[in-house]
Amino acid sequence: MTNHWTTIRELVAWLDQQNGRTNQEITLRLLKLTEEAGEVAQAWIGTTGQNPRKGVTHTRQDVADELCDVIVTAAVALASITDDPAEHLDDKIRRIADRPRTP
Repeated sequence: MTNHWTTIRELVAWLDQQNGRTNQEITLRLLKLTEEAGEVAQAWIGTTGQNPRKGVTHTRQDVADELCDVIVTAAVALASITDDPAEHLDDKIRRIADRPRTP
């Protein structure tokens, strides 16, 4: 099984080598999330055939792939701003799990 955080750290190191890690670069990594989320929306619209000019252009697999791109992009951004992204995510998920689920 792949250690996801090892891959994420490798991606961050590669981006740092190519582009540095200035506040501007971090901003661009954060904005990349918006781009990837837009691709999810585009794929879902294509799955439903919502655009009559284009018809059905995507599958649920395409949507799933785009959602994975969002997850990876978010993980890269997280690893770019914190020293222990895995622990930060685990802590956040624990806090979400502890939230009451009633209105």
